[in-house]
Amino acid sequence: MTSVKQLLANRSLFAVERDSTVQAAAEYMAKNNIGAVPVVDGTRLIGIFSERDVINRVIAKRLSPTATRVADVMTTDLVVASTDETHEDCLKKMKQANCRHLPVVEGDSLIGIISVRDLLDVEIHEMGDKIQFLH
Repeated sequence: MTSVKQLLANRSLFAVERDSTVQAAAEYMAKNNIGAVPVVDGTRLIGIFSERDVINRVIAKRLSPTATRVADVMTTDLVVASTDETHEDCLKKMKQANCRHLPVVEGDSLIGIISVRDLLDVEIHEMGDKIQFLH
């Protein structure tokens, strides 16, 4: 079974500060091809900002992306993972919370973020190994 720590090995950490504008965060997400970005105050995780937040909390409410701060529209009701959890634990958490991104923390500090796509890739790989073994 693959642990979250293994998933995060050799991975870049993407995050934005709480005072970033929605415009800057959206540009950062586009540049790095990511659908959600953790929001931090220093190293402390305080929220997550996703494509859904842009649509539902900014565009639909006709807020200005250049004048609106990420801290004002981010998701703060977080579901997080720790580095010792397995990919299966994380998939279950994500299904229960109906989310697609899971910040990984140690205490209050952000370590990384994993997506449902990351976890499904692991699941597919492990199932392929099992099928190969059974043959």
